[in-house]
Amino acid sequence: MIDEIFNMAEINVTLNFTTALLTIFTAFVLGIVISFTFMKTNNKGASSPQGFSLTLVMLPPIIAIIILLIGNNVARAFGLSGAFAIIRFRSAAGDPKDISYVLFAMAAGLSCGSGFFGYAALFTAILCLFMVVLNKMNFGVSNVTSKLLKITIPEDLDYQGVFDDVFEKYTTSYELRKIKTTDLGTLFELVYSVKMKEDINQKEFLDALRCRNGNLNIILSMNADVASY
Repeated sequence: MIDEIFNMAEINVTLNFTTALLTIFTAFVLGIVISFTFMKTNNKGASSPQGFSLTLVMLPPIIAIIILLIGNNVARAFGLSGAFAIIRFRSAAGDPKDISYVLFAMAAGLSCGSGFFGYAALFTAILCLFMVVLNKMNFGVSNVTSKLLKITIPEDLDYQGVFDDVFEKYTTSYELRKIKTTDLGTLFELVYSVKMKEDINQKEFLDALRCRNGNLNIILSMNADVASY
């Protein structure tokens, strides 16, 4: 019985209503499992876009339907590849983990469309378990996170090296990312990417910077990857 479940693709299955329903339903369930795993392992938490979670649900049945329609017809395969080639994707590149989940969902849909329902469920369960375990272990997470620092200075202050001694005292690394003028050129805005040392008092760090920039605006963002600058 188990061998029959895992080797359904070896049977000469023709496309019919029952097969189509079974394929779509199985792919849809696997998509829900993958999407749920993504939401639980996503470090962005509440900021995770709902559209991407829904995409992970719908992607496996869509891929499965495409595989069912193509079958062994080479002409259909070339026709669909040409149709996909004209689609222009304008969305910005996402997190590498998000891309891996997209490939994960596509693999699940491909397996269901090919008739390997047992194998699709098996590798989905194993990979989702791996993702949950690795997330619980905080695998690959750095203890030091980058922060975005915006410092406003007067136009008569030479910004080159003016904060270097402060950065060396409170940070492990720093990099000047951007310089721009504000208020009709009367002020400069410096944008740094910094990595704070452990057990550093952020207020003391900001106070030391305020002594150099004339108590003008200073913004310290918690995450340099999501902050806009």
